[in-house]
Amino acid sequence: VIALSIRLPLQQIMAAMHAITSGDYDRHVQGTGAKDEIGAMARAVEVFRENAIAKREAEDELRASKEKAEGALLELSAAQQNLIDAERLAALGGLVAGVAHEVNNPIGISLTVASSFARRADIFDAELKSGAPLRRSQLEEFVRTSQDAAQQLVGNLHRAGDLIQSFKQVAVDRSHAERRQFSLREATEQIIASLRPVLKRSPITLTTDMPEGLVIDGYPGSYGQILTNLFLNAANHAFADGRAGAIKISARPRGADHVEIIFSDNGAGMTPEVQRKAFDPFFTTRRNEGGTGLGLHIVYNLVTQQLGGRMMLESRPGQGTTFRIIMPKAAKGGTGIGEQATDGSSQWPNRTMSST
Repeated sequence: VIALSIRLPLQQIMAAMHAITSGDYDRHVQGTGAKDEIGAMARAVEVFRENAIAKREAEDELRASKEKAEGALLELSAAQQNLIDAERLAALGGLVAGVAHEVNNPIGISLTVASSFARRADIFDAELKSGAPLRRSQLEEFVRTSQDAAQQLVGNLHRAGDLIQSFKQVAVDRSHAERRQFSLREATEQIIASLRPVLKRSPITLTTDMPEGLVIDGYPGSYGQILTNLFLNAANHAFADGRAGAIKISARPRGADHVEIIFSDNGAGMTPEVQRKAFDPFFTTRRNEGGTGLGLHIVYNLVTQQLGGRMMLESRPGQGTTFRIIMPKAAKGGTGIGEQATDGSSQWPNRTMSST
């Protein structure tokens, strides 16, 4: 009888423990009300069961929270990419405005010259039909003005064609991440041409020092967006409120396989706090003035991801800012900013920065 009174409760406790280890937490432990050692053992197993239930519920909540967080992260990444795409489209919109502004001048001059030439031709034709004798001086004057009009038309139409070709190349490069070999000097000149409307409206002087024969095997569209974003960043921050200033873009070889691009201004400069956050997404010192805080973030990711380079920032308040980009002559990057990598991860690298 005594053996049975001990063996049966122990068997019940053992059965409860087997059920718990098998994942069956609904089976209550019997004998927890006993005042002896077996009762204490039963109560301990019951506490273990309750703790296991609490752990399972916590794991379920954690799993649900993780799935919710992952969903929110995907939505945030999508929203971030949409903002970046909008920023790129805004840049292309500015490029179109630049095309209209720049091409309008030579086309307008050509239209004026052509209209004037047409009027002179009508007058000359009327004089011929009238039967009145024409003097040699009249013929010479008509030939001279015709030649002058033709020269102006050819010159201005060539200028318009060159501008359109330059803007077309920049626009194609910006909208397509196509890899090709390109002259760093020629690409820089095309980019500056697209910025000319902004330069005309501001007291900023832009100079370049780009050596001949420096050829890059990479992405000219990304290079163009980098320079454009750096220029607009300087125009909006270094020379805020229409301040006059100077920007210089230079390049030089770094060894046999790399090139260094230096973008410097003599503007307002940055505080150490601003420098630490300069490349962070959505950081801007002009939030209430329409700034998105994505310009330098896009630049940094294009440099480090698509061009396979690195970027350094040097700045002091009141002493200007210098961006140094060191990149391989043959780009190593394969994915664009914010695109999905082959392993499914998003291409947002850790930020590194050198500052003074």
